[in-house]
Amino acid sequence: MRSCKSSVFLLVLYLLEGALSKSLIQLNSNGYESIVIAIDPNVPEDETLIQQIKDMVTEASPYLFEATEKRFYFKSVFILIPENWKTKPEYVKPKLETYKNADVVIEPNQAGNDDPYTEQVGKCGEKGEKIHFTPDFIAGKKLKEYGPRGRVFVHEWAHLQWGVFDEYNNDERFYLSKKKREAVRCSTGITGKTEAINCQGNSCVIGKSCKIDKLTGLYEKGCVFIPHKQQTVKTSIMFAQSIDSVVGFCTKKNHNKEAPNMQNQKCNLRSTWEVISESEDFKKTTPMTTKPPNPTFSLLQIGQRVVCLVLDKSGSMAGGDRLNRMNQAGKLFLLQTVEDGSWVGLVTFDSRAQVQSQLIQIKSSTNRNTLAKGLPTTASGGTFICSGLRSAFTVIRSKFPTDGSEIVLLTDGEDNSISACFNEVKQSGAIIHTVALGPSAAAELEQLSHMTGGLQTYASDQAQNNGLIDAFGALSSGNGVVSQRSIQLESKGSTLKNLQWMNGTVTVDSTVGKDTLFLITWTTQQPQIFLWDPSGTRQTGFVIDTATKMAYLHVPDIAKVGSWKYSLQASSQTITLTVTSRASSTTLPPITATARMNKDTGKFPSPMVIYANIRQGTSPILRAKVTAVIESASGKTDTLELLDNGAGADATKNDGVYSRYFTAYDTNGRYSVKLWALGGINTAGQRAVSQPNGAMYMPGWIENGEIKLNPPRSERNRSNVQQKQVCFSRAVSGGSFVASGVPKAPVPDLFPPCQITDLRARLHGYSVINLTWTAPGDDYDYGHASKYIIRISTSILDLRDKFNDSVQVSTTDLIPKEANSEEIFMLQPENITFENGTDLFIAIKAVDKANLESELSNIARVSLFIPPTPETPSPDVIPVPCPGISLNSTIPGLRILKFIWNWIGEFQLTLA
Repeated sequence: MRSCKSSVFLLVLYLLEGALSKSLIQLNSNGYESIVIAIDPNVPEDETLIQQIKDMVTEASPYLFEATEKRFYFKSVFILIPENWKTKPEYVKPKLETYKNADVVIEPNQAGNDDPYTEQVGKCGEKGEKIHFTPDFIAGKKLKEYGPRGRVFVHEWAHLQWGVFDEYNNDERFYLSKKKREAVRCSTGITGKTEAINCQGNSCVIGKSCKIDKLTGLYEKGCVFIPHKQQTVKTSIMFAQSIDSVVGFCTKKNHNKEAPNMQNQKCNLRSTWEVISESEDFKKTTPMTTKPPNPTFSLLQIGQRVVCLVLDKSGSMAGGDRLNRMNQAGKLFLLQTVEDGSWVGLVTFDSRAQVQSQLIQIKSSTNRNTLAKGLPTTASGGTFICSGLRSAFTVIRSKFPTDGSEIVLLTDGEDNSISACFNEVKQSGAIIHTVALGPSAAAELEQLSHMTGGLQTYASDQAQNNGLIDAFGALSSGNGVVSQRSIQLESKGSTLKNLQWMNGTVTVDSTVGKDTLFLITWTTQQPQIFLWDPSGTRQTGFVIDTATKMAYLHVPDIAKVGSWKYSLQASSQTITLTVTSRASSTTLPPITATARMNKDTGKFPSPMVIYANIRQGTSPILRAKVTAVIESASGKTDTLELLDNGAGADATKNDGVYSRYFTAYDTNGRYSVKLWALGGINTAGQRAVSQPNGAMYMPGWIENGEIKLNPPRSERNRSNVQQKQVCFSRAVSGGSFVASGVPKAPVPDLFPPCQITDLRARLHGYSVINLTWTAPGDDYDYGHASKYIIRISTSILDLRDKFNDSVQVSTTDLIPKEANSEEIFMLQPENITFENGTDLFIAIKAVDKANLESELSNIARVSLFIPPTPETPSPDVIPVPCPGISLNSTIPGLRILKFIWNWIGEFQLTLA
């Protein structure tokens, strides 16, 4: 029996591996099918928007076809229409399509801020998350700035489907190459002029000629490259798809490897076509010999939520207080999480299924309490999961089709027959969310979530971790308006002894407060409960449920903003506190936190990546304190601080997505993920403050020798970003993943330092280079590396392809700092010609104590520029006594040198 179970478990791991996104996109005979484009519920009703979406995709398909050398096209698209729009006979109910798994979202317009962009949180070649458009963009109102919307869609599609990056750089528009100033572009055959532009209000004018920075030889800020409208070059879509002649992606032959852009930085100087050619899509297709058909469209309209709980009450649920813990979590879902207007049914199962409640629409607390009475009170019998699922289908079909309905399946037991109903599940069109309770839940359970796009969660028997309540608390609607969703503010537990106290505070911020619930659970007897609102008034009126061992308080109206203080006292038992709320207003978006892993399965020694997205509406929340707790099947927990620093696992700095590697595997099996987020900076009115992955805004065009400027993007000016400190707390489930291949303890060190991705080089004077980067760790981004290997070359490709043969810099004085610290190192090139006009390239590898090397860093560059006219000597060169000096060094006197060095750098900028 054990051997059979092990084989099944390995099969499930194979089926789940690589499941990064819940996207429904399929590639079928060169055509992309089941693309989901969702219109946000807050977008005002406008029927013309639907036709405009169709027009965009129809225009994009032949452009994609030609750009990929007749290999790909758009075959079928689902357009998801909000529930609050008028119904029409041609609108049908969705199946697995939801806002959560949409590939493209149409968000409300924001004044002057209609930049199309794609969320990308992974490495080069990894699929993106979502494409973001606005109605104004879809309507074609940004044609001059971005070009035809179909072309823009193809640009964003390349981000989304193939994980390539942009070939322009708004922060660094020019670079020096062999003494010549070049605009960052791909290919270099694109022609244009460099002009200084002055913008005020809604218009821009050409200023005086661009000034040259005397230190760098580059143009000063305010200068932009304006291309000719008429070009002859055909690449590249990832630079400027808006140029009429551009119909393809840069290839290995014409890719500009020296340009300081994201594509070169993230993809190791490879062209976009090289990355696309390495994708799974490319490998399983061949060019077509016939013209592809136009895309087809299906119009889907969100309807009422229909959900059925399917809960295990087999004999194994009697152990570990599992049955009661399940009922506590089930009551939270029924009393609070599920939204008003939803239809809910209840099925329990052991060796067979029992219908505890047919579908009831949630209209009042009476309906909620009626459903809660159906939760099971005894546990016995075997485990037959398929019987529970089949009964749930019957309950749902009594009133509605199963298409688009949801099933919440919880089980703690083994069941080798679960695959017998896989086909029924697929045909049902229902979404199944799974909750694995304890170490022995059916190995194939996650496959049900994977095949239907449902959420998969795991809860251990450690009640103080509150995993079961977190799992049910995460089951808010994937389609409902965000103002109606339950938001978890706190989730905490503790095992208390000898009349100990569990004390703390919960922050209720101004974006939430409606329908706020404080829920306390215990394992043996009711604890002492004290709760005070922000004004110091003690709250009474808790509803005590002695049978389920829980107490809860609904705060009337809108809960007061501020810190709510609690004190709970108990002896020899485990207690938990959960606080949930909803948006305080339908017009003010609440601050939300979502968490997930980069894939469903981790294979040792491949690391997992944890992502947390903290936002208010479309605006990212920056500088929050974000912590993740990962619990393994053995009960071991690891706490990680997630970072938004653009280093290590984090793809982009200051985008509201916080990330970290996880390498602390200790056993095979399931791992749960939980997230806390506290405080931060709200970048009000900004859809994506630092979002680099989007179509290029064109400042203007040269037509018939005349420069015609486009309106400025004033709202995107980062100096104008409104930043406000916000106090909030969120505690959410990040789902679960399954680990395999973990060796028995002691686990060997097979984790190298993570790749350095933010190496920067700056020239001081004419002989000293200042390097900065974020320190990696011993194991990816934990601990600290043992040493750095820094090499330089005058050939960017030699440095990449022949790193070990390039000139090595002495790093004797460079002692690696703790991971995620800033490293600063000064070097004076030796054994290499460094004269006026020299372009010098630098890269780093980190090495850990096990002598494991990181991947090669991004390649930084400096260009030595000496003004052609004699200059009055200035203190811009510092003699360096050795080839490399780290400003992290503890050598006496170097702190003084660092002060002088920084002062001279500022003095140089003043002279310029």
